[in-house]
Amino acid sequence: MEKIKDIMTNDVESCTLLDNVYEVALKMKQLNVGAIPIVDKEQLVGMITDRDIVIRGVAEKHPGSTKVEDIMSNNLITISADATSKEAAKLMAEHQIRRLPVVEEGTLIGIVSLGDFAVHELTDDQAKLALTEISEQNFNGVQ
Repeated sequence: MEKIKDIMTNDVESCTLLDNVYEVALKMKQLNVGAIPIVDKEQLVGMITDRDIVIRGVAEKHPGSTKVEDIMSNNLITISADATSKEAAKLMAEHQIRRLPVVEEGTLIGIVSLGDFAVHELTDDQAKLALTEISEQNFNGVQ
């Protein structure tokens, strides 16, 4: 069974609490990603997804200069680099999330996403099933 450290994305860009929503959106566009971790003194404190920007930023009529703290998710589900792909898949399925920050003592060291699992062939049928359920539910509009 693969460890998360073997399949996670190591080169993760982040923003800080000093950035605003516009800066986060711009970084998402430049990097072609749908989520940006928010760090404070190298500690992971939140995540902002493209959906957060649309729902909490635009739909709730917050301008692009809004502080990231106002729209980021701070009730984070994280995993350690030594966890297994099966454990990650289970967490992602339970919480219906597509991206899982990888932390070491609170410090962001990577992110594992559904795409990472797609690139690395999963050998665990239970992990495959859990990830299929996430994809199907998200595809059908369930978040």
